[in-house]
Amino acid sequence: MKNKLLSDLTIAMKSQDKETLSVLRMVKGAIQLEEINNKHELTDDEFIGIVSKQIKTRKESISEFEKANRTDLIEQTSKEIEILNKYMPEQLSGEEILKIIEEAFNIVNPKSSSDMGKLMGYVNPLVKGKADMSFVSKTIKERLESL
Repeated sequence: MKNKLLSDLTIAMKSQDKETLSVLRMVKGAIQLEEINNKHELTDDEFIGIVSKQIKTRKESISEFEKANRTDLIEQTSKEIEILNKYMPEQLSGEEILKIIEEAFNIVNPKSSSDMGKLMGYVNPLVKGKADMSFVSKTIKERLESL
């Protein structure tokens, strides 16, 4: 994954694609910082985690830009998210996520909302990087409240 990012960075430089270049440089910087902090080269899962964080930050920015009615910044940030999504694994559909949550409920057999941690502990490794965790968490909470 990291090699793909570095080769795409080179391509963006050669083609003078400033927007892609800017986004990829930011991700590369975040990766280098993480490698320095962890004192090892990142695994693909750690790489996906960093890209996922970058996407989450941009999505939060979009909601702030919507409040301020800044359509120019919303467009730019949406394009950045598109660029970042190229480095994420294929996302699970809503049905697939619900199926995994259903499986978690059958295995963990929660009794109350205090079992949220157990459910998330089961679901997280199965959907990490492949689903919007806020959606997963919200769905599990709603299901727990209906117990």
